[in-house]
Amino acid sequence: MMSRDRIKRTTPWFAVGALLFPFLALRSSATTLDDLKNLEIICFVPSHLPQGFHLKRVEITYDELHEEFDDMNHPLPLYSMEYGNGWNATFSIESAREGIGDRNIMPDEADSEETKIQSSFGPMYLIYRPKGKEGRKIEIIANWVSDANMNDEKAKGAESHPALGRYHGFSAAGITVAEFVKIIKSLHPVGSESAAGSATPAAEQPSALKIHPKVFNMISSWISDSESPVVTEINLDAVEKNGNQFNDDGLTQDGEWLRCPVPDTGGFMRYRVLESKGNHYKVEYQENGGGTLTTASIIEFNIEKRNIRRDGRPLTVHVLRVSSYTQK
Repeated sequence: MMSRDRIKRTTPWFAVGALLFPFLALRSSATTLDDLKNLEIICFVPSHLPQGFHLKRVEITYDELHEEFDDMNHPLPLYSMEYGNGWNATFSIESAREGIGDRNIMPDEADSEETKIQSSFGPMYLIYRPKGKEGRKIEIIANWVSDANMNDEKAKGAESHPALGRYHGFSAAGITVAEFVKIIKSLHPVGSESAAGSATPAAEQPSALKIHPKVFNMISSWISDSESPVVTEINLDAVEKNGNQFNDDGLTQDGEWLRCPVPDTGGFMRYRVLESKGNHYKVEYQENGGGTLTTASIIEFNIEKRNIRRDGRPLTVHVLRVSSYTQK
């Protein structure tokens, strides 16, 4: 077991304390990876992602300027992003300028484990839970690492306040440690001018479809009714977060079919992808209530972003929008 003191010694501390400086959140719901190329700072993106992962969000915010040591005419951008598979598996990146604390802390220390890996940043210390090298982890967190700009600026002296240098933090959920290491080793800069063309398009392309079969159950009418589709647009962000209604208990991949059981009936809901191009999909959906009858339909849809208002505030959500429905 690796000493926690050793991990803590790898993490820089500053007089400003263990929390990040307050920052001015200038988030744009339309922010993309291309927007990171326009920043002066170095931003990292992965060229390897687990199957089914796609880019969920990119955010650009700005650190607070201080007259006593910052150039008030020079903004201090920060960036963050998250990839996911539409379920509980994610990989995220965040950045900080100073005032960082120890990321390698978990609430359940008894069931967590630490390790060290080699990366392009040098030795990187990880903590994850549950214990054990194998299997998907509830959470994986890497300690902060500094980029080349940060190393250059801090070399000027301990009192130097970085303008272009950033610390970068990487974390994940629902994947294995081995998969996390693959992602870390694929990271490359996209934000600096010298690396502006190095973004890997594959990292932001739509990937394998991963939608709960219950979503398609909402589209089709009851057998006793005649009119379908009933629902033509569904908030996929809500589906991902509502784990009680769309829980993955019994969810299995059966060849080309993604299948879930119908509780207390012995029946099932399942679908398979027939065609996909970009964000457009064509699937066959089948449902069985536990008897001899299995119904089937062909559903075509697009996955799009939509701007709505929730509790009076603007919100961007990913939606499934039905474009064609055929009962077989």
